[in-house]
Amino acid sequence: MATAVAILIGYLIGSLSFAVIVSWLLGLPDPHSYGSRNPGATNVLRTGHKIAALLTLAGDAAKGWFAVWLVRELGPAYGVHEAGAALTGLAAFLGHLFPVFFGFKGGKGVATAAGILFAINPWLGLGTLATWVIIAVFFRYSSLAALCAALFAPLWAMFLNSFRFDVAVAAVSAMSALLVWRHRANIRNLLAGKEGRIGERRTGSEPPAETPQG
Repeated sequence: MATAVAILIGYLIGSLSFAVIVSWLLGLPDPHSYGSRNPGATNVLRTGHKIAALLTLAGDAAKGWFAVWLVRELGPAYGVHEAGAALTGLAAFLGHLFPVFFGFKGGKGVATAAGILFAINPWLGLGTLATWVIIAVFFRYSSLAALCAALFAPLWAMFLNSFRFDVAVAAVSAMSALLVWRHRANIRNLLAGKEGRIGERRTGSEPPAETPQG
């Protein structure tokens, strides 16, 4: 029962879409209304407001980290341990993708996944982040960097877990699979040479890459 409550709390924390919240606080357009229609830091950056994009990135990453940290801090007293913390992280990720507070129209989960990975194991987070940074710097495609990081994350998790498959590795693998799925339109755009690069501004009249939730 305690694990189920922790998972629910994790989902609700993940449902806080910082792209929408930050944009509203700073008087910017709803991120669902322009660019890729994705409520994430990369799309917010298309407004030219770098502070808003940075706050979105930090908020989305922090909520993933906080959900796992909270369970690790308070969970043991209620019988919720590492497996429960990993499942709570997965729930927070699902909350970001399908936020109950914003009509289930969420982002793609890159920053939130990063926060969760750092909470599960800092080395796992660093390894995955390094993968993202290397690809992003050399190719300037946020989506390509996210896809590469997603593919490497389960491998990092297995390596750090002495190649044992447990609940935490399963949670990381599930997040990675979902992240790749959420980027399916980006994959098509990359193959067609139509994907926008990091920092590239787009007009609000541009059609969405896929659906409003990105």
